[in-house]
Amino acid sequence: MLKDPSQKYRPFPPVSLPDRQWPERILSAAPRWCSVDLRDGNQALAVPMNVSQKLELFQTLVKIGFKEIEVGFPSASNTEFAFNRRLVEEGRVPEDVWLQVLVQAREDLIERTFDSLVGAKRAIIHMYNSTSPAQRRVVFGKSKEEIKAIAVHGAKLIRDRLPRLQGTEVQLEYSPESFSATEVGFAKEISEAVMEVWQPTAERKMILNLPDTVEVATPNVYADQIEWMCRNIKNREALILSLHTHNDRSTGVAATELGLLAGADRVEGTLFGNGERTGNLDLVTLALNLYMQGVSPQLELGNLNAIREVYERCTGMSVPPRQPYAGELVFSAFSGSHQDAIKKGLAEWSRGQRTHWDVPYLTIDPADIGREYREVIRVNSQSGKGGVAYLLESEFGIELPKDMQREFGPIANDAVDRLGREVSGAELKAMFWGEYVERSAPWRLESFEAESKNGMVRCHAVLLQDGQPLALAGEGNGPLAALVHGFGQCGVPRFEIANYSQHSLGSGEAAAAIAYIQLKWSGGRTLWGAGVDTNIELASVRAVLSALNRSCV
Repeated sequence: MLKDPSQKYRPFPPVSLPDRQWPERILSAAPRWCSVDLRDGNQALAVPMNVSQKLELFQTLVKIGFKEIEVGFPSASNTEFAFNRRLVEEGRVPEDVWLQVLVQAREDLIERTFDSLVGAKRAIIHMYNSTSPAQRRVVFGKSKEEIKAIAVHGAKLIRDRLPRLQGTEVQLEYSPESFSATEVGFAKEISEAVMEVWQPTAERKMILNLPDTVEVATPNVYADQIEWMCRNIKNREALILSLHTHNDRSTGVAATELGLLAGADRVEGTLFGNGERTGNLDLVTLALNLYMQGVSPQLELGNLNAIREVYERCTGMSVPPRQPYAGELVFSAFSGSHQDAIKKGLAEWSRGQRTHWDVPYLTIDPADIGREYREVIRVNSQSGKGGVAYLLESEFGIELPKDMQREFGPIANDAVDRLGREVSGAELKAMFWGEYVERSAPWRLESFEAESKNGMVRCHAVLLQDGQPLALAGEGNGPLAALVHGFGQCGVPRFEIANYSQHSLGSGEAAAAIAYIQLKWSGGRTLWGAGVDTNIELASVRAVLSALNRSCV
């Protein structure tokens, strides 16, 4: 790398807009959406989708609620053309969905594009030509006037062929490609030249798409460019101003949001941001960003896992695990402090203590997009007691007392650390069972009986101590007190029950109960035990033995 990059690179010049209005605005409604998954997203694939894959993805886009779908570049290949014709001829396009097709401002390509649309109910013809200084100089070797002439000629070719699409409702769209790198004055000039040919009105608008084809500046500069165009272009009321951002600086979503604040009406993008180089606008992220601000995106993303599966199957791409909203791990927390905060926030929400969602670390309720709460917290060696307790409770109904969480959390973390990986809820339960419930040495219960007389409970128990039978008897104000007394009579170091809780692990007559008991010895040492049985009294006895057995380790 260069020590002084300014010798090779220069900052993009800002737009002069001292009275810009967009910073004071908020987004309060969804834009018009256009998916370009089948065109921009498809041409970015090393192995483009075949017709059946494109059909499946098209049907998914329709189901989500997209009313404008750029289905391809029909003049680019026979596959693209054939797919377009199949959609039209087989009647696969709903009445309210517009088929959008892309075409350069060239006569042979425009001719082929019109052939692909014959019989369509609704069509958007999207013409473009590149306008930036670098494109004018390097690719075309043409002046501004010559580049403008290309756009005007293409617009006339399209206008003159519109009678061929009798019975088709047509909307026209123009993109000065590489708009974000084009002088705003020239972008306005060439756009107005196309408007002069197409003659849009407030009743019959055209789409003016201003693409951030390559991100060359921070998102605020793009917003300034959009607001400048909105304020200066003639007949703004006759335009649907559209955005098409890429992600070269990893700010495609931000640039789009600021562009909408700046006055744009419509956006183009792909479901999960797949596109050339670093990708396009991620439509899912933008839509759910609106949703978490209380704005309906007018798209149905309630089963995001299923949408992701279709996308991955059709494109061969995978959604990264940390992709906003859709990634496998985005509703997961490995940090102990995060886990504890999430658990408490979810508990507050489930009790109905808040009218609006405000759970720490979760911008939206995972259930709203088809995710489950059990996915929220996962456990690895960095996890704390909160995450461990949450998984045991959410997956198995094991509600550890707070003090027991503090004891078992480090035990589980040590075990996970030795494994060196994330563990599942089932593995975590097995750790708990092995540490507490299945402890059977040196003490093992063979039988236990208790009877009450005159307010006093007497117990009789048969235990195995290191495999040898031992009869134990004791009395107290309850079965557990009697058991503790009985151990004292056998010479076991004296202890007392410091904490006790229990609950059912299911429902119905055959449901097991689990008891948690904390024992305390004279020196201040404490240990927890746990016992499971269909009889709650026996579960409690087993919990006492569990803690005693753990004290002998």
